[in-house]
Amino acid sequence: MDPAPSRPTWSRQIEFTLAGIGCAVGLGNVWRFPYLCYRSGGGAFLVPYLLMLVVLGIPLLYMELTVGQYTRRGPVHALTSVCPLLKGVGMASVAISFIMCTYYNVVITWALYYLFNSFQDPLPWHSCNNTWNTPNCTIYRTNDSDTYTASQEFFRYRMLEQTNGVEDAGVLRWELFLILILSWILIYFCIFKGIKSTGKVVYFTALFPYIILIALLINNVQLPGAMAGIRFFIIPEWHRLLDETVWVNAAAQIFNSIGIGFGSLLAMSSYNSFNNNVLKDTLTIAIINSLTSILAGFVIFSAFGYMSHLQRVDVDKLAVDGPGLVFVIYPQAFSTMPVSQLWAVLFFFMLLCLGLDSEFAMVEVMVTSLMDEFYRPLIKFFKRKELFVLAVCAVAFLFGIPCVMQVGIYVFQLMDHYTAIVSIMFLAFFEILATCWCYGVKRLSDNLEEMTGKKANIYFRFCWLIVAPVLITVLLVFSVIQFTPARYGNYVFPQWAQGVGWVIALASIIWIPLGAIHTLWVLPGSLMEKLKLSITPFALNEKSDDKKTDMLPAVSVIGSDWTSRLSTSSTEKDLHQTYF
Repeated sequence: MDPAPSRPTWSRQIEFTLAGIGCAVGLGNVWRFPYLCYRSGGGAFLVPYLLMLVVLGIPLLYMELTVGQYTRRGPVHALTSVCPLLKGVGMASVAISFIMCTYYNVVITWALYYLFNSFQDPLPWHSCNNTWNTPNCTIYRTNDSDTYTASQEFFRYRMLEQTNGVEDAGVLRWELFLILILSWILIYFCIFKGIKSTGKVVYFTALFPYIILIALLINNVQLPGAMAGIRFFIIPEWHRLLDETVWVNAAAQIFNSIGIGFGSLLAMSSYNSFNNNVLKDTLTIAIINSLTSILAGFVIFSAFGYMSHLQRVDVDKLAVDGPGLVFVIYPQAFSTMPVSQLWAVLFFFMLLCLGLDSEFAMVEVMVTSLMDEFYRPLIKFFKRKELFVLAVCAVAFLFGIPCVMQVGIYVFQLMDHYTAIVSIMFLAFFEILATCWCYGVKRLSDNLEEMTGKKANIYFRFCWLIVAPVLITVLLVFSVIQFTPARYGNYVFPQWAQGVGWVIALASIIWIPLGAIHTLWVLPGSLMEKLKLSITPFALNEKSDDKKTDMLPAVSVIGSDWTSRLSTSSTEKDLHQTYF
């Protein structure tokens, strides 16, 4: 690892808390959470969701923030220190964050497109009297499967101009292409100074969405039929709890929303002061994230109730599928509200703020990890960190271009399915294995005591040692058994496209075995000695320092002596001061 200047810290600790909230609270809170809730029987989803928050979300976020703050490095070097054999988990986190940031920004592009169109009177998705509408267009949904609402047709035929399948690429959507450039410009100028610029932006982007959510809720609950949607949201259908898919979806939402395994919060916590209160930040970020999801649920389901009232159908009969939740159903509800332009502008501006926060974090993972590893050559080539950040944004922009072609919605759905669903469970499993079992709960607790003066309590130690590894193993098995190929609405992707999806998934997962092979290759000794060293924390750090300075003893003592030396807090403190 190239030596870099002393690591900067947040100007004020509240900036990290807000950045963490902004990272966790994103489009998934107003899109994925209500959608999974709707698909899982409304209130029945809240039971496993809240349980998974307590036994998985909070303990694992506590674990990630502790590792990041103690090592003061991005996910690659943090995981290398924790368990050299599984250093590939850190690399995989960087890879998955980069893949996600390339297509996640497309959702921000869509939000900007809708925001610009929300200033029209009437709203362009209000009627079927537009050039892009088809003879099958209707104002409200009917039982005829061949008809589409005006809002659906605006999304499909005006904004996306989507083709009939992934086989037909179509042409570049120039409007979306230019807006994608604009969205990356916004991202760049929010993060180009690192945490110094991000820390100031999050005061607005993390807090303003709550003002809009509360305003939308006050407006929505006054609409006819709103209470029917709210009752669907909060009253469980208890028999749905017997469906294991509901539990898997709840756990997946906790992982995706909080960002377990993505490395974003781990990277941002590496800029904390060494003695920061990790538990306070953990509870604040996790609880506010889940409360935001529930608040968004009230907002969205009150709109569902209103739409069911207008269409004279039950709430569970509304056509809701993926992105259609916030770009079809909700805009359709706006078009019939008083002062519709105002509510549309506020809603899509809120989506923009939520998307920007999460995008900051994903890009920061890539920037932090590469600067940790290649600081000198990067600065020598780019001269300034700001130019390097610009290069990262430019590369991510290029990878996002297929998503703004007419085939873009299919590319987006394919990438989201194989990244957010398939890859993340594998990453979470190996991250827990590396930290909770290889690094050890006792050592992690000792690190906390060194930083804050208090060890982790028995609840967190039990969750780290038993509950989290067992649950994530069960969830991983269920995810594999119940895996379904990617689809978009009624369109099922062809086999070759599914193959491309698996390549996208492997682009992140492959780093785990590659990292293990590289660790065993570079460590000294016989195969058994290599294996013992590979699960010894800081082994690669000491080997690296040996090569560079010869100031530390060679890593040749394997077994109980090394383990006993690492098991004491004082030794870890010395190691921390030496290595970090």
